[in-house]
Amino acid sequence: MTTQQEYAKAVMEEWLSHPQELGKKPAKLEIAGNFDLYGLRYYIFKFKKSIFDSWKVAVCGGYEEDGVGHCGHIYSEMEAYDPATAQEKCVAMVEKLRKYWQDRAKEQEEESKNANSSGGFVGFVLLSTPEFDVEEFRRVLKEDWGIDCPEDAAGSGNKKRGDTVVFEADGMMATVGLMEAKVPNGEAEYWANSNFMTREKSVEAAKNHKAHLLVAVLNRGLAPLEAGKLFVKVACTCLKASNALGIYDCGTVWLPEYFIRSAMVMKDGEVPLMNLVFVGLYQDEKGVSSWTNGLSSFGKEELEILASSKSPSEVYGLMWDISSYLIKEGAVLRDGETIGFTIDQKLPLTLSNGVYVKGQSMKIGF
Repeated sequence: MTTQQEYAKAVMEEWLSHPQELGKKPAKLEIAGNFDLYGLRYYIFKFKKSIFDSWKVAVCGGYEEDGVGHCGHIYSEMEAYDPATAQEKCVAMVEKLRKYWQDRAKEQEEESKNANSSGGFVGFVLLSTPEFDVEEFRRVLKEDWGIDCPEDAAGSGNKKRGDTVVFEADGMMATVGLMEAKVPNGEAEYWANSNFMTREKSVEAAKNHKAHLLVAVLNRGLAPLEAGKLFVKVACTCLKASNALGIYDCGTVWLPEYFIRSAMVMKDGEVPLMNLVFVGLYQDEKGVSSWTNGLSSFGKEELEILASSKSPSEVYGLMWDISSYLIKEGAVLRDGETIGFTIDQKLPLTLSNGVYVKGQSMKIGF
């Protein structure tokens, strides 16, 4: 038996042992074949709950080449195993799972759009395995932040296992939903490269994730900053899970320890600015460029500085100063005006199509 087959069998046994499946390890479990679908390898299993039961059919996959990380397609309709129809049944189960997660991905996209358009906050916690321990989430959220997540907040998904929580806190609605697939369209892998502080590790985390948690908070007309703080607390709670690799948020990928450490300023009553806004930097022969990602959740235009002759540290520092000013003071920047932090400093502001960000951005002449 190959290493991949051994892993597949172990995963299948664990899945069948769940209380909402067989509730114990199968008396017998065997690989009965395999097939390729959509460029991935799948294994056909037959199993018995007890020694005297009839064989049932199940599927586990899909695997890339010789890898041991599957894409979360583990399932059984608890139908009788028949070697003549086993592959057909397994293909049908895979298609059913694919359809389910494609629909969930569409829902996720809509939820993300709705949250952003409502002044809400959305992030994606990257997971090494498609698992979400709701009870542990509830415990840590209460222990770390004093926030109650009622037991009846837990929902269920395709496998009839709790994989979603929806709850209210201080007039805001928070949701955490397990998506047993990677963040769509390779976004996490692509944008992880923008994190110049931990680029290699961020890229590795994005490449290795097999599933993710969609974390969203809607402020329902309240102050965006309060919704942002709640989002950070919920995200930190998710990032403490043993299978959390990082979080794709604000146009980049943060490692768990960095995100959690940055959030600790809230314990002293400070604003977790580093968790809510990302400031990117890019330097070439034309100069230093910078952009923000996250200000849109506060109803602000994202900022950009293009081809500045100043040093990277000066550009970075200015972007943070202005971002902090906009969020903490509720300031508004207007096209054609200027901004400055000294009597003599008058930096021109220009609203136009973004270069490093989507939509329009406020350009700062620096």
